[in-house]
Amino acid sequence: MRWISGACCSLMFIAVSSAFAADKPLTEDDYYPITSFVIPDNIVLEAGGVELLPDGKLAISTRRGDIYLLDKPFSATGKDAKFSQFASGLHEVLGIAYRDGWLYATHRPEVTRLKDVDGDGRADLIETVSDAWGISGDYHEYAFGSRFDKDGNLWVVLCLTGSFSSESKYRGWCLRITPDGKVIPTTSGIRSPGGIGFNHAGEVFYTDNQGPWNGACALKHLRPGKFVGHPGGFKWYDEPAAKEALGPKPKEPESGGRLMVEAKKIPELEPPACYFPYPKMGKSASGIACDTTGKFGPFGNQLFVGDQSDSTVMRVFLEKVQGHYQGACFPFRSGIGSGSLGMLMSPNGSMFVGGTNRGWGSRGTKPHSLDRLDWSGKVPFEIHEMRAKPDGFELTFTQPVDAATVGDVKSYKLSTYTYIYQASYGSPEVDQTMPTIESANVAADGKSVRLKINGLQEGHVHELHLDGVKSADGLPLLHKQAYYTLNYLPE
Repeated sequence: MRWISGACCSLMFIAVSSAFAADKPLTEDDYYPITSFVIPDNIVLEAGGVELLPDGKLAISTRRGDIYLLDKPFSATGKDAKFSQFASGLHEVLGIAYRDGWLYATHRPEVTRLKDVDGDGRADLIETVSDAWGISGDYHEYAFGSRFDKDGNLWVVLCLTGSFSSESKYRGWCLRITPDGKVIPTTSGIRSPGGIGFNHAGEVFYTDNQGPWNGACALKHLRPGKFVGHPGGFKWYDEPAAKEALGPKPKEPESGGRLMVEAKKIPELEPPACYFPYPKMGKSASGIACDTTGKFGPFGNQLFVGDQSDSTVMRVFLEKVQGHYQGACFPFRSGIGSGSLGMLMSPNGSMFVGGTNRGWGSRGTKPHSLDRLDWSGKVPFEIHEMRAKPDGFELTFTQPVDAATVGDVKSYKLSTYTYIYQASYGSPEVDQTMPTIESANVAADGKSVRLKINGLQEGHVHELHLDGVKSADGLPLLHKQAYYTLNYLPE
């Protein structure tokens, strides 16, 4: 849906923005303040999963194998909220979901469900839902679990053994776990997930991280029957369940080429929906949340993605072109206390972000954290949407624009690049080009611009800087850069 109440706030904000501009520029803190919860010294939170329960408490699963309950998750300061232990003894819980009185925890060896039967606040009934994948003990064999889809399934993405191979069953795969515990092999080609979540339409995405066959971190669409890039787990196509669900394995990709070239040879290969250029947008993409509430500002139905290394939250706008998702990422919020990991958008429009720095350093200085982001009611001047056109891009903004600066091609700078699709680790930016922005036509609504571009490059990230763009009130964009992954040109 279109953001209606945001428009009202926008009018209110325009009336006062000149006063702020005359004093000092507004920052991320003014639009999306962070509330940091005080974690007791005897708790190592390292929150891999966050879920809101029907009684208003927040369930938090940890990398240490615990589940805690937080009694006042919407506390104004975060200082008076109290933690209590619900369960312990699990193994690196990187997904948690509630359904019909049970908490479902996805951890390294299995999906487990837990219930407090006697009402004392601790789990006393614990059952295995599915342990269909193996575990070798390798440090890298993480398992990330989703919340429930519309059919009652959980989606689980399994890290490879190390970065290169699959030494345990279904490592490098996405599995669906049905309500009765049946396992459906769904998508192959996964390397090192950092999070999994749904868009507003209920379709499933996960984040994968830079490494072999992954030139940069990316957001990828989990389409049943597809292959998302890393062939390390191809041997599990011989499993009967995989044969039944997916059929024969795809053709092996050729190392050293370009992903979109290989996608034309391998019908099953689904390209990343959005790259997060490394290190410009971070080094370790993580949790995913979607604003379906209409209460988190002007970005309804868009995705928010964490970055563990930079302790940030990014924003992603996606569209479908030629049947595939692709789109742009934008900086959104820095200042998370530790490395962003588990994320949740609550029904009232608060975003919870759990953090950890163990194993990989983070810009956030705390060893672990739990933060809540809330919208202040002020509408930032931002790029709202960035859509591909056959001859350029159309950008909409959250505020009315200054036609003189937005209509001036000198306000923009555009470059493109792609990555080597290869078995070795990561990739530099390659095949750089500098397309020409021939015109910038501001729409009659005063909130969008059509950029006509000579030199669009399919298969490239298009990095756009908008340093000269101003709002009607003379404000610069809060974030002046966008990165659009142009896999396909619109027909």
